Amino acid sequence: MPNSVYKIIELVGTSTESWEQAAKNAVTKASETLRDLRIAEVSNLDMHIKDGKVESYRAKVKISFKFEG
Repeated sequence: MPNSVYKIIELVGTSTESWEQAAKNAVTKASETLRDLRIAEVSNLDMHIKDGKVESYRAKVKISFKFEG
């Protein structure tokens, strides 16, 4: 990979099931419009709570992809 450049974006995926699914949702959505995804790093996990119960899981994900141009 000599002379390659990568861009990193940060997304927040959500899921009513789990943090893992929330992270997967972020990657899946990014892959719909971005090419050559390389690395996904989960940087933060949290939950949305309503009436004392977990309503959804959130995963903040840093995703890198090869920069073209």
